[in-house]
Amino acid sequence: MISRVRLMQPGQFFQQSSRAGGPQSPPADQPFLSISVTDPVKLGNGVQSYISYRVSTKTNMQEYRGSEKIVIRRYSDFVWLHDRLVEKHKGLFIPPLPEKSAVEKFRFSAEFIEVRRRALDVFLNRIASHPQLRSSEDLKNFLQADEEVWAMEKARLLEGSIFKKKPTDLMQMFKEVQTKVTDVVLGKDKPLEESDPQYEKMKHYVDDLEDHLSEAQKQSFRLVKRQRELGQGLADFGKAVKALGDCEGGSLGKAFSELGGQSDLLSVKLQLQAQDLLMNFEEPIKEYVRIIQSIKAVMVDRAQAYRLQKDLSEACKLKELNLEKMRLVRPDKVGESEVDVREVSFFSFGSHERFNFFGDPMKVQSEEARARFQQIVRLMDQEMERFQEEKTKDLGAILQDFARTQAQLAADTADAWRSLLPELDKCTQEDMQTLNSSP
Repeated sequence: MISRVRLMQPGQFFQQSSRAGGPQSPPADQPFLSISVTDPVKLGNGVQSYISYRVSTKTNMQEYRGSEKIVIRRYSDFVWLHDRLVEKHKGLFIPPLPEKSAVEKFRFSAEFIEVRRRALDVFLNRIASHPQLRSSEDLKNFLQADEEVWAMEKARLLEGSIFKKKPTDLMQMFKEVQTKVTDVVLGKDKPLEESDPQYEKMKHYVDDLEDHLSEAQKQSFRLVKRQRELGQGLADFGKAVKALGDCEGGSLGKAFSELGGQSDLLSVKLQLQAQDLLMNFEEPIKEYVRIIQSIKAVMVDRAQAYRLQKDLSEACKLKELNLEKMRLVRPDKVGESEVDVREVSFFSFGSHERFNFFGDPMKVQSEEARARFQQIVRLMDQEMERFQEEKTKDLGAILQDFARTQAQLAADTADAWRSLLPELDKCTQEDMQTLNSSP
């Protein structure tokens, strides 16, 4: 089973379709980027073992090299892509990854592997349907680079990570962390918070939505479990009544055998239904819980950007005040003070990047921070609107599919039990005749 989504339908629910050998192409006159994650294979031994996936891409977008490409990727590669997008696209809701298995023995179970494969498929296709992320160079490299080139590219890009920073950069980082910890301990830390009523309303909505989705996911898990238990219960019941029929014999024994046979058939239907509920109801809801967590991560970035621009704005005012005081008290030192701060390096803790400014660095830093905050606000507003549209379509499709499958199961169950009635009536009539004819 593989799932697909087309670029032209970013809000479409990621329904599972039957295996067809790769992503399909829509009409050539429309831009599309179709991705499928298939063929999970276990590689390695012991603690070094892992699952690889076949990632197939079809596209007519000019920025991609060729119309079709197949590469092999493992879960850590998906993690790398996710982390790169989070780092480089502040303000955007980066699609979430499926979580790792907390229990080692379940890592290579067939069900866990299939659930993860589908979730990775959804992850890539949500990126491919995103108006900004689909053009990411990191996505292009992920989808097109051969395995050796991919390994080299990851190693090259890691050169700019936090672990490759100069000692002075790391010392600056640790100094900032130490200062913040000290402020908290001494009670000096008073984080600034936005007072925008609309943003406060958004935060409350996201919190409430997370609570309700988490509860719905928990109850859907219980529903799947009960469905499986009912299926197993019917299988056990069918086995017992068949044995009873063999013992009884005659028309009554036949009736018991028929009852056991129908119980077996319904048991299979319930087990299949439980699997369908897991894949097409519980897992999509669980994915939306993870999406909410991605939204909250952007809220954290927004709060940090807000505090940074406020801190720098206050620092600019303090600097101007100190210079004014110096002009009155020590006018001979004003020139030296202004020269001393003519060039500074500004370290951004959130992005682990260093920026050099000349001229009036404090004001430049303050303006840069303000622009970053405003960009996050603008992007987040756009993302929330897009999220609401996709959520409405996705959850609507999930609920329709749930209702349809439950109705079908109820109809199949009623038909199965109803088909037994003629046989049971016949059994009753034969038994009555036997009793009446006996001396």
